Amino acid sequence: MSGHSVVAGTTCLLTAGAGADVTGSSTDGFFVDDCRHLSRLVLRVPGPPLRVLRGDPGSTVYAPDTGRHADAPYAMVRRRRVLPGRLIESLELTSFITTPQTIDLGYELAADFADQFELRSARTFDKSDAIRGVDSSGGRLIWSYARRGFTRATTVDPVPAAELTGDGLRWSVPLPPRESVTLEVTVSASPPADPAGPATAGRVPAVARDDLARCVRQGLADLDALSMPAPGVPGAVVPAAGAPWFLTVFGRDSLLTSLFAVHHRPGLAAGTLRALAAAQGRVTDESRVEEPGKIIHETRRGELATTGEVPYGRYYGSVDATPLFLMLLAAYHEVTGDDRLAGELERAARAAVGWMLGPGGLTSGYLRYRTDLPGLVHHCWKDSADSIVFADGTPAAGPIAVAEAQAYAYRGLLGAARLAARVWDDPAWSATLTATAAALRDRFAADFRLPDGFVALALDAHGAAVDAPASNAGHVLWCGLLDDDWAATVAGRLARDDFFSGWGVRTLAAGQVPYHPLSYHRGGVWPHDTAITVAGLAAAGHRAEAAAIADGLLAAASYTEGRLPEVMTGLARERGCGPVPYPHSCSPQAWAAAAPLLLLTL
Repeated sequence: MSGHSVVAGTTCLLTAGAGADVTGSSTDGFFVDDCRHLSRLVLRVPGPPLRVLRGDPGSTVYAPDTGRHADAPYAMVRRRRVLPGRLIESLELTSFITTPQTIDLGYELAADFADQFELRSARTFDKSDAIRGVDSSGGRLIWSYARRGFTRATTVDPVPAAELTGDGLRWSVPLPPRESVTLEVTVSASPPADPAGPATAGRVPAVARDDLARCVRQGLADLDALSMPAPGVPGAVVPAAGAPWFLTVFGRDSLLTSLFAVHHRPGLAAGTLRALAAAQGRVTDESRVEEPGKIIHETRRGELATTGEVPYGRYYGSVDATPLFLMLLAAYHEVTGDDRLAGELERAARAAVGWMLGPGGLTSGYLRYRTDLPGLVHHCWKDSADSIVFADGTPAAGPIAVAEAQAYAYRGLLGAARLAARVWDDPAWSATLTATAAALRDRFAADFRLPDGFVALALDAHGAAVDAPASNAGHVLWCGLLDDDWAATVAGRLARDDFFSGWGVRTLAAGQVPYHPLSYHRGGVWPHDTAITVAGLAAAGHRAEAAAIADGLLAAASYTEGRLPEVMTGLARERGCGPVPYPHSCSPQAWAAAAPLLLLTL
């Protein structure tokens, strides 16, 4: 997504640029827990329009645009913003002349309480039964909203006192000669966002390459900003998936992010594991795709989730979060040696294996998901409705078994087997899990190998191999599911130019009927997907190709000050030009921020 975001846990300010106004478009605002608490924040100063002299993330400097040959500006305005769970905006007015002035200025303000699902989709919701109010008494502005038991309020406190109306505020400020005066507005949400969790910041690793070091520093800073309190686990933190639309717990995203970062932010892994274990499926409920032992896909606290108009309040539509839970638990124990957490989560791990072997479908073949359930069509990381297609563009019919979910299952079973032997004192179960993983590997080799030697994207409801060449094969390489000869063939195919855009790995290889460079999952380039493929190539012995793709990813980051976006377009790299942004990419995004950390492990 284009624009500028400031993030603190589940709170986000999104504007068109650093220091820009909030205009009420569908892509800006002050958000708390999926609700837009401020839809308009427009600075108004009579006279010549203000011109931006410098726009930095924390401080924007303006001066009246008096024209090239007119007198120098009479004053300067410095606009600062901080976001410690609420929005605090200060204006510092500085005089440059020797006579007193009175400056009239103010804000246009509004709070529409739009739900993020309204703003990012074409679907409309009938909210004619909502009760809205605005109160400008008592020296503050308060907007209120209530609908079907969902209540929210936004409060604006000006300092010093201002003239208030239902749609803004105004000051008349005496400005002494060559002095400065500071004004401030504080915007608070009710109920407030959860207080920020304990700091996750830790050591930034020393990296020899400057481009990688910069990307790692920015990625760790973004992970720290995205860290939010772990639901149901006091004192723990988890990575929110991304700003502005995914500032919540996402099973898959939080697990992969924590896995990439486990060497550098192990506390994120511990918090994620505990939070997801606390929300693990307990019953069978098709309305939210819940099954016993299944790891949750996402939780939401916004209006439409609370009222049940979207199914994502507590939603389990993910086929891969459950094996990823086992992968992260095993990796966390390998890195930290934390027997205590492994023991605490033994029951959750056994329940996760139980889901995989039971409702998940692994005992009879593969992890599969239905495509006719509430919410998402596809329950894999490529969850767009049009993402799983044959090379001729025909959509795959469900139930579907995607390749990477089987690879995660293989690695998750082996990780659980190691824990069963080392921590849980159950060698018999360890042997059973190891044998189950080996049988899965044999089945996969028989069913997912395409005639050209590549890995099928999925198997459809009839067992047909979905033959569109896709980056999912990189995840399979990363998890070690392929024998050496097959891995070498797949690695060589992933390194070709139809996959590698020059910036990263396309989600679908170019040249096929369903490929589109501006598609979210049928041609776009995702940094986390690319980093996984790089790790898979390196594991298969294709280190030169892995290094070339990693170089492309780092070159892309150099155009955005070291921050990798959620996704880029699949358009090929051109000499002297940066990557073409994907128009709706979120930033910062947790697994994109963590992607450089995976490159450090190569």
